[in-house]
Amino acid sequence: MSEENTVTVELSKGEQAVVDSIEKLTVIEANNVATYFKEKYGISAAVAAAPAAAGAAPAAEEEAKSSFNVELKDAGGQKIAVIKVIREITGLGLGEAKGLADNGGTIKENVKKDEAEEMKKKFEDAGATVELA
Repeated sequence: MSEENTVTVELSKGEQAVVDSIEKLTVIEANNVATYFKEKYGISAAVAAAPAAAGAAPAAEEEAKSSFNVELKDAGGQKIAVIKVIREITGLGLGEAKGLADNGGTIKENVKKDEAEEMKKKFEDAGATVELA
């Protein structure tokens, strides 16, 4: 950011809380807020939080995230072992677990980080490819 763009406005506690909230938004969320204000109030100024959000490291975003979806991307070569892990984690029947192993998809939603990492390790040990989203 160049020195020409620095802001020296004094903010109240309430105003600072709003700014802090906006700075935590993703680029898409900040754009939605800017679009809302433009449509509702005719304000066409750029959202100051967008550059901050765009520069945020993905690792910091992951740390802030408290729950994950465990998604099976590929069962790999040991499909039977993967089906067993699916059944163990979800309690699904054999046919449903086989369907997930064949087609992939979300195994479990809104799982705490530690539990999601543990599930991912079980799947990887069975030869599957899993993503935490």
